[in-house]
Amino acid sequence: MQDIEPFYNWRDLYVAAEDPASPFYGREYSEFEYSSTIYNYYIHPQWDDFGSETLYMKVLYADYDKGFAVLEFIGEWNDAIGNDIMFLKRDIIDPMISEGLNRFILLGENVLNFHASEEDYYEEWFEDLEDGWIVGMNFREHVVQEFNDAGIDQYVLFSGRFDGIPWRRYQPVQLFTLIEQHMSKRLNP
Repeated sequence: MQDIEPFYNWRDLYVAAEDPASPFYGREYSEFEYSSTIYNYYIHPQWDDFGSETLYMKVLYADYDKGFAVLEFIGEWNDAIGNDIMFLKRDIIDPMISEGLNRFILLGENVLNFHASEEDYYEEWFEDLEDGWIVGMNFREHVVQEFNDAGIDQYVLFSGRFDGIPWRRYQPVQLFTLIEQHMSKRLNP
């Protein structure tokens, strides 16, 4: 796990630690000191802690003019014990929404498991977006099934259409445009 880094090819376009509107503004990172763990396995120091003991993230890109953000996750998403969605919603998403972001792309290929609790924070997040949306991309099949079984799929779209998209080949605005076009067709048939 320590070798899995957040995607870094967009760093010339956006760095959350340098963005005054980001919840991670001013964070400093070490390339050599590994201190965060998931199940006693060290993870790369570039991942951001947001209050969860088992889930870490990275804001890969935020565009305040277009109103979207791309978030990458690693670890176990555990709402049942750790209430991860509460920390994510209150400490990360709410400040981003207050800055005008209302469309979120969640990258979950490094999310190992999901454990559900109540769906209240997902519902609140969805309702806070007005005309926005939340799309989950490249989550593992069993993780998507766990989200679906908990009814979270009514708030976060996990679509096979988005899975397998080689998102790393795109620039962030290109990726957003691709998803936005599909969402527009879906929401306005």
